[in-house]
Amino acid sequence: MSDHLHVIESAGSYALGPWHVRRVGYGAMQLAGDNVFGPPRDRDEALRVLRAAVDSGVNHIDTAQYYGPSVVNELIREALRPYPADLAIVSKVAARRDAAGAVLPFDEPHQLRQGIEENLTTLGISHLAAVNLRMMDQSTPGKRFDSQLAALIQAREEGLVDGIGLSNISKRHLLRALEQTEVACVQNLFNLADQSSLDVLQECTNRGIAFVPFCPLGWPQGVQNHILTSPALAALGNRLQATPAQIALAWLLDLAPNILLIPGTRTRAHLAENLDAAGVQLDEASKAELARHFPATR
Repeated sequence: MSDHLHVIESAGSYALGPWHVRRVGYGAMQLAGDNVFGPPRDRDEALRVLRAAVDSGVNHIDTAQYYGPSVVNELIREALRPYPADLAIVSKVAARRDAAGAVLPFDEPHQLRQGIEENLTTLGISHLAAVNLRMMDQSTPGKRFDSQLAALIQAREEGLVDGIGLSNISKRHLLRALEQTEVACVQNLFNLADQSSLDVLQECTNRGIAFVPFCPLGWPQGVQNHILTSPALAALGNRLQATPAQIALAWLLDLAPNILLIPGTRTRAHLAENLDAAGVQLDEASKAELARHFPATR
């Protein structure tokens, strides 16, 4: 293990369904080419980033078959197999890429099953720690959602996945799902500048469900730039000896104990920066300053 292990461990761990993972993980999406399509810019560095993450103590990696497609899963397999026994690999289903790289729905029940099986094949594993059902539209939960959920429940019963997660959902989706099954995790867009899923986070916190914010530094690029170039974060960074990105990640870790981070990067330098965010301690004055500049959505 590298010197980052004690820093990551300082942030604690949390349940991810039947698994228990460190709260600072790694999102592998950016390892594919631009727009998450095609081969990586630097294949050797992509492999080194994955190995460095695990060597640093990361035991939660987020991926998807449609990243590339297949590219990211195959990189994970090449870099990390045979996998450490405590490494939780989490994927998501309900989307595919066409030949031009467009993201299209692939969310009929039989397609969800196919997506799970393709993940297992490209990763070279027999089961996933969890699979997230990603909502591809803004529809309200109904019978179609129930049938999608049923496909994941069947996959869990057959041992293909250990936990069922939900992604890009509303609180109504979560509550309806919980009427039918246990939920291991929820993955929603959430960061300093976009706290619109605060009600979902609070429900997950109350119920002991892992909440995994994707794009934790902001999305799209304009929002990320707003966060990373914020004078408030720069000032806090100077006082706390941390980068703006580390402040933004530390804020998430401090917000709720069930938040699991999966920041992504293509480089080992940025990986180290992200991991070290676990060691940034926000005092009450810092949190008040962030709340003033980035108020929660009501």
